[in-house]
Amino acid sequence: MTHATPEGAMDEQGGQAGQMRTSTRDLGELRERVRSWLTGRLGRPVAVSRLSQPSGNGMSSETLLFDASWDSPEGRREVGCAARMAPASEAVPVFPDYDLGKQFEVMRMVRERAGVPAPRTLWFEPDPGPLGTPFFVMERLAGDVPPDVVPYTFEGWLLDASRADRDRLQRQSVEILARLHDTPFTAEELETVAPGGSGGSAALRRHVDDQRAYYEWAHGSMRIPVLERAFAWLEEHWPAAPGPAVLSWGDARIGNVMYRDFTPVAVLDWEMATVAPRELDIAWMIFLHQFFQEVAQVFGLPGLPDFMRREDVCRTYQEITGYRPRDMEFYEMYAALRHGVIMARVWHRRIHFGEQPMPEDPDDLVMHRAAIERMLDGSHGG
Repeated sequence: MTHATPEGAMDEQGGQAGQMRTSTRDLGELRERVRSWLTGRLGRPVAVSRLSQPSGNGMSSETLLFDASWDSPEGRREVGCAARMAPASEAVPVFPDYDLGKQFEVMRMVRERAGVPAPRTLWFEPDPGPLGTPFFVMERLAGDVPPDVVPYTFEGWLLDASRADRDRLQRQSVEILARLHDTPFTAEELETVAPGGSGGSAALRRHVDDQRAYYEWAHGSMRIPVLERAFAWLEEHWPAAPGPAVLSWGDARIGNVMYRDFTPVAVLDWEMATVAPRELDIAWMIFLHQFFQEVAQVFGLPGLPDFMRREDVCRTYQEITGYRPRDMEFYEMYAALRHGVIMARVWHRRIHFGEQPMPEDPDDLVMHRAAIERMLDGSHGG
């Protein structure tokens, strides 16, 4: 099995070969600044070693890996750390805002209240002075993450696993959602995650409106017709009665989970956490596998066609929670749309750094435009 760390969980989802540029910061300078900050934070000299950025560094927040060691009254302490930072403005950020304080609090909350194995949070620094941006530090763990590059549907430990092991991983991944969604967070706790009320219909409306605003921010005056058609489709097929709103992971996919022996040991990347109907997470988990499966098929590879199927995921979720997911065609279209907006922004970043040219057809900024077009004309299937 390959070895991975939490920060490798949100890679370039397009499955393209080669490393995308995500950072403009100097690692040597960062090492000294981390050492100085942590020395002040702990009130004692701290040594920082092996500072690096992972080769599959995330496409949204930047990640630093380092080891910290210091002398304490209890003896020598050595801690493996992973720090998450908002990207520098010149790095063409994927998102307009990076509320790292919210991420830090959500990770703590889901770990303590829902029993979801988010990495243990260590320190949050809201002051941009020490590193040039706010950041937080969490424990660094070891395990296996289904990779985005090269996609896990092409090769690797998950593809090579037995059907029984993949079924176990799938079920336990769905159990993460069940545990999170079934936890009775208070209205005050939900308000800190997504202000503005927690009713299912209102939460869905707010989420879609926010996504439209994000599309406008991410692409400015450029119109991407296939995404605008998808927005119109959502309005025409709006659920008659959206299910109750829950605390939503927001980026619920197996590429954001670290496994050992096919069992989740770390649930990663909470920057898209929100309050929304349960189906938001369920559909995202289903669609993101469909995306990687279709990439494999484009290259003539079999992939994992019997993995993360809608009927199986929804049946497992209902068995665990008693709740039957509804309106899944709507939520899978919404997942495809959300993914399309993000990926088109990522391609803008590649264009900015000279890694690819601007396509003649703006719809080609969306790698899975064909899937969205099939959803629009009703030929996609479940």
